[in-house]
Formats: sequence, structure tokens, C-alpha cells
Amino acid sequence: QLQFVESGGGWVQPGGSLRLSCVNSGFTLFEYAIAWFRQAPGKEREGVSCISSATSENATYYTDSVKGRFTIYRDNVKNTVFLQMNSLKPEDTAVYSCAFPRVGCWGFQQGLDADHWGQGTQVTVSS
Repeated sequence: QLQFVESGGGWVQPGGSLRLSCVNSGFTLFEYAIAWFRQAPGKEREGVSCISSATSENATYYTDSVKGRFTIYRDNVKNTVFLQMNSLKPEDTAVYSCAFPRVGCWGFQQGLDADHWGQGTQVTVSS
């Protein structure tokens, strides 16, 4: 399997938290930059966060709207990348997907495309 599989989405009230998981059994994920993206209904896909490869010291990047609320990190034993989402807002509602950003997190910051998309996981924030 070369596509990512995302999980952990669901419904949560504003101010709540969710932790999303991203796995890909075809790759050793710590060797790669991994990015989270989201797409809300009627909106373009947006880059949310990126973590660089272990050789690049797992540097992290966030879009401005989630800074201070979301945290991206790896569990190398589980070969999983997580996105911890706290203080969720209704505007965070979207389908969240992970993928390999082209040209790593630099490419993520430039808004470049990504590869090996999964099906995504729905996050709904509402009261």
C-alpha cells in the first residue's frame, strides 16, 4: 500500500480537541517530510502543517490560523504522524488528509502539490 490512511476525525464542540493519525505501511515515515492538508466544502485545499524528515531535525511548520493550537509530531515506533488539534473552532471543519509534500516542507510552504494522498478523515466542529 502506497497511499496514506488517516483516522481520528469526528465531531467535537468548539474548544474541544482531536488527535489525527497518519500512517503509510509502504514507507518508513521518519525518512520523509509529511504534511497535513484540509479542505472545507466549497473551499480550496489548504496546507495545515508539515514536519520535515528526521535528517532535517523534524522541523515543524504551521499555517497561521492553527499556530498555537495544532501540533504535528511523529511516533517512529508506530511509524505514524499525528496532528494534535486543540481549541478547535468551527472554521476548522474540513476533511483532513496527509501526504508527501513535493520538495519537502519548503514545497509545503510554497503551496506546491503533494503525493500519495489518502481518503482523509472528516473533522466537524460545531455546537
